[in-house]
Amino acid sequence: MSKRILLVEDEPGLVMTLTDRLRGEGYQVETAGDGVTGLARALGESYDLIILDVMLPQRNGFDVCRDLRQQRNQTPVMMLTARGQVVDRVIGLKLGADDYLCKPFEMLELLARVEALLRRTPAEPSSLDGEIFRFGAVQVDFRRARVLRAGVPVDLSALEFRLLRYFIEHRGDTLTRDELLNEVWGYNAFVSTRTVDVHVAWLRQKLETHARHPKHILTVHGLGYKFVG
Repeated sequence: MSKRILLVEDEPGLVMTLTDRLRGEGYQVETAGDGVTGLARALGESYDLIILDVMLPQRNGFDVCRDLRQQRNQTPVMMLTARGQVVDRVIGLKLGADDYLCKPFEMLELLARVEALLRRTPAEPSSLDGEIFRFGAVQVDFRRARVLRAGVPVDLSALEFRLLRYFIEHRGDTLTRDELLNEVWGYNAFVSTRTVDVHVAWLRQKLETHARHPKHILTVHGLGYKFVG
């Protein structure tokens, strides 16, 4: 069965171009022209990928992405925007976006990123499914995709949760940045290893008692990271 993609974009020309090309590649494509409609469709139906513009009528893409993750919707999200500032990319990723592509872009690059995001879904079954894992004051409920610290819910983005899950699944192993990019992000061609460092720093701030002196997410100098439970 072909993958279903929801395209939330308000530029008619771009909607037509992307829809035609994605359908030509064998994907099923549905569209929404504003943030409110896009959010309703994303929550009401099942999609394999959401391509989400930032500058949308009624509700911007940042708000849509945030609301999706708050509703525990883990569908991969690729954000499209003409805004190329670093702060915008950081905001999008922190809100739970999986990828971020600035306009104008090459169609081949977009298709490559779409393929990379779709390759990692659905997630492989894991021995952790249905389990609750504890370390320090943190409790991770994998079935509900929920994290508590000292009994208080911790708001993790989809990427942060996947990164934490991978660390726990491979606890005790030294994990290189390239491995984390490939296994958690699903590709290693479009983002730098610095991306891993940023997300690890966010996890430490949210989960470690002392982020500058972590006890669980450790740096292995010259190699990568190691999770100690």
